[in-house]
Amino acid sequence: MMHSHSWWQTGVIYQIYPRSFLDSNGDGIGDLSGITSKLDYLRWLGVDALWLSPIYPSPMADFGYDITNYTNVHPLFGTLKDLDTLLHEAHQRNLKIILDFVPNHTSDEHPWFQQSRESRTNDKRDWYIWRDPADDGGPPNNWQSRFGGSAWKFDTPSGQYYLHLYDVKQPDLNWRNPQVRQAMYNNMRFWLERGVDGFRVDALEVLLKDEQFRDNPLNPAWKPGDPPRRRLIEHYIVDQPGMHDIMQEMRALTEKYDQRVLIGELALPVERLMSYYGEQLDEIHLPFNFQFVHLPTWEAHAIRQTVEGYEAALPEGAWPNWVLGNHDMSRIATRVGREQARLTQMLLLTLRGTPTCYYGEELGMQNITLAHEEMQDPLAREHPEYSRDPVRSPMQWDDSANAGFSPAGIKPWLPVANDYQTYNVSAEQQDPRSILMLTRALLAVRRSYDALTLGSYRSVEQESANCFVYQRQYVHQCCLVALNFSAQDQVVTLSRQRQGRILLSTHMDREGLIPLSEIHLRGNEGILLEVEA
Repeated sequence: MMHSHSWWQTGVIYQIYPRSFLDSNGDGIGDLSGITSKLDYLRWLGVDALWLSPIYPSPMADFGYDITNYTNVHPLFGTLKDLDTLLHEAHQRNLKIILDFVPNHTSDEHPWFQQSRESRTNDKRDWYIWRDPADDGGPPNNWQSRFGGSAWKFDTPSGQYYLHLYDVKQPDLNWRNPQVRQAMYNNMRFWLERGVDGFRVDALEVLLKDEQFRDNPLNPAWKPGDPPRRRLIEHYIVDQPGMHDIMQEMRALTEKYDQRVLIGELALPVERLMSYYGEQLDEIHLPFNFQFVHLPTWEAHAIRQTVEGYEAALPEGAWPNWVLGNHDMSRIATRVGREQARLTQMLLLTLRGTPTCYYGEELGMQNITLAHEEMQDPLAREHPEYSRDPVRSPMQWDDSANAGFSPAGIKPWLPVANDYQTYNVSAEQQDPRSILMLTRALLAVRRSYDALTLGSYRSVEQESANCFVYQRQYVHQCCLVALNFSAQDQVVTLSRQRQGRILLSTHMDREGLIPLSEIHLRGNEGILLEVEA
């Protein structure tokens, strides 16, 4: 690899939801020691960095996204020493550790908010967003919480409302206060000094709010059945002026440390997302690209349009990234089915840029089905249809009780999938054609070819509307990817008369040379070829 590229450009990120990865102490909840015990599996799989969802002290109103202490570890997950051990053992295996950082809000039990709530004259009052009631005594404006209902909570002792764009127990910090910024940068510095390799920064797009606190406009596209909060367009709480100054400050802090990365969760349209790279590429290294997660139709034409539009929008020198799912979104194997899930792995791991894989995607894990009383997610209280629990079920390690996640006789915090005895690491390691072995093979090929890690991207014209074909090239090395997004056999006809060598088929049963003038693909098959440049 060329040394001019960083690990976060050539590597593959693997997201771990710590509660659900491995329970090492028999309390039904995954923990840091459980993750440490599985580092050899992750190294075997071939990923390069582990992003951990929050592990900080928290009342768990939103499972760790409501933080009471940014510089410690929740006892459920272990101790700071356990995190140091994880860092050390991961680095010994050349694996990076990325922590979730949650700057928009704290828990209402955080000492800062406890002080802020004490009185209107408290030194920390302005660390959060407090407003007087409207003339009718109601909330200051019409802003809605992303968890439902008003984004304002009345505090009787002080006679003011505080803002919470998420759960009522997650008051928003006031990022217009320089003291808040410095305190949060100190929290980042604490982890960077400890050796953490970067941060995935949560809910970045709402960090600043409109200084005039104007009402959000009604959404003309809203229809019954849509989430209630989407009745309004979040015009005055998203992507506000001043955001880029903060991004540059975060980046400048990160740059003081060697080879660290900032990944931004930014729920924005592509054209607005791009500005978060910074005009001088001095803001977020990787603004998360969620287009595949939200794609309404999983068809070749739509996927190609998405890729081409994103590539065209990227600022010069900006590094792309792709993701299929995460802890908030339906699993890809549920959205497209297990047969096409194999195809999506080839897509994710051969496109230009940094891929992020969600734990269990390599097994073909699907959403679980839960009764309402089994749900834990605060989003499910009033709207169980929006519960995120189905995508957070325990990792499936083997066919023993609890899929090897928790000891037998222990009830895991969420139920294990019904099909875990078939879809688990141990069983799939024994099946040379499983999706796990396909994912591992894809990661190995990706690592072996500069064309796949560093190369340019170009769509290739061909006649089948059900197929997406593209080329990756680096100097004289060239790879061709042909993906059939239909259940029927397809023939891809290319103008080239030469042959290509099959590096991998999603069916894992083809090798050797094939003519490029007529590539035969079975239903839901993708092939990766080495071709002449």
